[in-house]
This record gives sequence, C-alpha cells and structure tokens, in this order.
Amino acid sequence: MKLIDARKDHYRRLAHEQGYRSRAAFKLQELNKSYRIIGPGFYVLDLGCAPGGWTQMAVKLAGNQGKVMGVDLSYVEEIPGAHIIRENIEDEHVIDEVMTYFGRKVNAVVCDLSPQVSGNWSVDHAKQISLNYDCTKIMDKVLAKKGNAVFKVFDGEYSMEFRDYVKKKFSRINLTKPSASRKQSSELYLVCLGFIG
Repeated sequence: MKLIDARKDHYRRLAHEQGYRSRAAFKLQELNKSYRIIGPGFYVLDLGCAPGGWTQMAVKLAGNQGKVMGVDLSYVEEIPGAHIIRENIEDEHVIDEVMTYFGRKVNAVVCDLSPQVSGNWSVDHAKQISLNYDCTKIMDKVLAKKGNAVFKVFDGEYSMEFRDYVKKKFSRINLTKPSASRKQSSELYLVCLGFIG
C-alpha cells in the first residue's frame, strides 16, 4: 500500500512543481513518448478537458505553431495557449465551433473524460463508454486523415466492444495503461493512430 501512495504522491508532487493542474498531464506525456500522438505544430482537440492537465500538456507538445482547444461542461480556468469552450460534448453543434476555431481538421483528438461518478460501477462504466461514443461522433467530423486519437476507457463489459468499434477507423490501435495511472484504477487508454476516416 505504501508503494502505491508513494507513486501517487510522486505524480501529484510533480504536477504541483511543474504547474500542471492534475497528475493526468503525465499520462498524456507518457503516452505521447511511446506513440507520438501529438507532434510540434499539431492542431489538438481535448474533449472533456477539465481541470485542464491534458490541455496544458497538449499546448506544450504542440508548441508555438500548434493550436489547442479544450471542451468541457464544467468551468475550466483559462489556459495560456489554449482556447477553452464550455459546451456539452453530447451536442453535435460543438463540431461547428471546433471547425470555426481551427479553420481546418485537427491532427489529434484526446479524451480523458469521466462521468460524474455515482459509485455504482456498472452504471459509471456504461456512462463513460457512452461519452466516448459521443466523442467519436465529433472525431469523425473533425479529425484529419492519418490523425491520431486517445480515449480513456473504464475497463468493463463494454470496453472491448468500444475498442472494436474504433478499430475500424484507424490503421493501428493499442490498449495501454501509463504508469502515472493509479495501479488500482480500472482506467485504460486506447491509443489510435492513423485515422482512416
């Protein structure tokens, strides 16, 4: 137990020291190191971006030539270098706002979202996967050919079904768990490379 706490605190401390809003920033950094989801100059859409750790990391990875937009239903404090909109990803009019801001299709769509957790595992899992399907509806319209995506997946009865659904849209997919994730957490990350469309 002590070891898990130490590691959890390590990433929390690191986030605090480096000015990231959540330890989740390091999950994206680690995934990016392994799979190069976001490169310099990339246009990146972060769906379900609160509190903003992934958006901050996306800004860093995309650099000065890149462009980053975050979308969340919750209020997210301004992030230098990113455009944040307060919208529901279940509303498809978000697509228009995304296209207006970027002016073209994006290179990467990242989704680290969770529903309001109720404590009832099967309900939370089903809702989380459902939100991911909402994200794919947006992704289908805004992601450029050969673009990349990442989805957080609560591991459960619908996760493989979602993986198979997304698999048809990309040339390569990997299901992985970064070390910045808590050991006891059921979250996995579906890394999707080379959007076929």
